[in-house]
Amino acid sequence: MIDSNTLVMFSFASILLALAPGPDNIFVLTQSMVKGSRAGVVITLGLCSGLVFHTTAVALGVAVIFQTSTIAFNLLKFAGALYLLYLAYLSFKDASKTKLNTNQPTLHMGALYKRGVFMNVTNPKVSIFFLAFLPQFTNIANGHVTLQIFTLGAIFMVWAFIVFCLIALMAGKIGAWFAQTKHGEKILNRAAGSIFALLAVKLALAER
Repeated sequence: MIDSNTLVMFSFASILLALAPGPDNIFVLTQSMVKGSRAGVVITLGLCSGLVFHTTAVALGVAVIFQTSTIAFNLLKFAGALYLLYLAYLSFKDASKTKLNTNQPTLHMGALYKRGVFMNVTNPKVSIFFLAFLPQFTNIANGHVTLQIFTLGAIFMVWAFIVFCLIALMAGKIGAWFAQTKHGEKILNRAAGSIFALLAVKLALAER
């Protein structure tokens, strides 16, 4: 059983990390502004589901592969970079269409959820980060380390979900207002496409 002081420190660190600008919360921000708050929450669910993969990778020692194997690391990061470029293409394509479907029930929530999962899973730096971060809060005296890793991973997911949902709600309201302005939806989509392209380049150039 992890002691309460460790849980408090870990929770505080998790909140700060969730708030720090990164690919995942920027992804939630841009998609919420373009597609609405509800879409952002669904994408957040996908991103947090992806964290299950990274937590499991650390707990079972698989994450070490991404840290030691250049081939495995590059294959996963390039898959993620290509996917981000695909999202950039979709955003630029949508910029030429009509009004945004902000918060409309016609949104394909299943596709948005999968988008969040794939976005998170194809970033090997998350596994490597978890490999360095989670073990710092474990203690052999507190029981099975693997169970502690899973527990800490679950706590991180909860805080990330809460923070990202708040971002989604706020960004969705801003996006809904901005979309009512002249050319607002076109600007939002182009901005989202540009951000996805930049994230793709950043991920492609990432090193272990």
